[in-house]
Amino acid sequence: MKEDALKCVKIQHHDEENEEQILIPGLPNHLAHLCLSNLHPSLLYRVCKSWRRLIYTSFFPPFYCLYVVCSRNSSTAATSTSYNSNNSTSTNNSISTSTVEFFCLDPISSKWTPLPNPPTSDPPIRILRHHPSFISRSLSIQSLTVAERMILIAATTHKFLPALERPLGFDPSCNKWFFGPNLPTPRRWCGSSAVNGNVYVASGMGSAYHGDVARSLEKWDVKEKVDQWKWEKLKGLKDGRFCREFVDAIVYRGKLCMVNIKGRAVKQGAVYDVTTDEWGEMPKGMLEGWTGPSSSSTTTTTIIDESEMYVVDETKGSLSKYVSETDQWEELIESCDDLKEAEQITVGRGRVCVICGRGRLIVVVDVSVTPANVIRVVSTPPEIEAIALHILPRVSV
Repeated sequence: MKEDALKCVKIQHHDEENEEQILIPGLPNHLAHLCLSNLHPSLLYRVCKSWRRLIYTSFFPPFYCLYVVCSRNSSTAATSTSYNSNNSTSTNNSISTSTVEFFCLDPISSKWTPLPNPPTSDPPIRILRHHPSFISRSLSIQSLTVAERMILIAATTHKFLPALERPLGFDPSCNKWFFGPNLPTPRRWCGSSAVNGNVYVASGMGSAYHGDVARSLEKWDVKEKVDQWKWEKLKGLKDGRFCREFVDAIVYRGKLCMVNIKGRAVKQGAVYDVTTDEWGEMPKGMLEGWTGPSSSSTTTTTIIDESEMYVVDETKGSLSKYVSETDQWEELIESCDDLKEAEQITVGRGRVCVICGRGRLIVVVDVSVTPANVIRVVSTPPEIEAIALHILPRVSV
């Protein structure tokens, strides 16, 4: 009798599952997929469980999420990150084994999800964010977006040496990490950016200062087959003034734009034309208005002529867009408390995402409308400090 009752429960549960899988009553699911795929995922998420599940399947076009390179904002931050055989099975939430972590923010469910651990390597990757002897200073961890992948390009070890001998990348389409080609000279404090599937690394410092490295410029074509990946040497800078610290390098309409000092300090700039392989001076207006962290929409598009460059004034909390025709910065937001003390920004799909509040807040600005406005302020996970942002497709399951 108990077996009959159990069988009835199983049959009932199976029927309920089948019923939940019907997306639109009276319509085959393959046709329902075509109908629903044209709707915004946030609308489907609110309707029912079956539609909510649909947006996370391969049948639904992948929507974009915010990927964040993070650091533990606690006393454990004084130790270095080590990805090796001793902690390869640990989770990204392990404070004792990891101070640099990687999260994804789902904009539909507003949930944070840790990414899988990076792969093991020999020698192990050790990344330092905070050092007990330099409490007030955070060491840079440089990353970029290319071909809808996140790439870590430079960082510092606990011995103040370059942490990455080769780029470390994450591909959301397969939810896996990968390594790029070995850098001719591992470095830190460099300028890096990407355009048309190519990664550019300029200047920097290796284990010690070398003029050749400080003036160098190299390119990696990510579009090539993996077995053909390599770094190509390009025309170098005329001097080594860009290797003093981590510098901004922004690709804007086919040109790599770099400044050597952050913030409002007097700075020098240089512009590299990726088409002609030539360096030139930065336009005066562009240089004068570069008063904080900057980024361009070329991180998520390959249409060079349509890219836009934005800068956040970390003192005023203003957001501006560069207008090349007049060599001036057009102010989109005059002043906003949420944008003050901005540390890093990324641009994509009509949004400017800004790290503020000492890495504890992420401010999202809609620049696709006039006037531009702050549409969301997101807190990072507990005890987590955001370092860098990347707008990429959701992880495929």
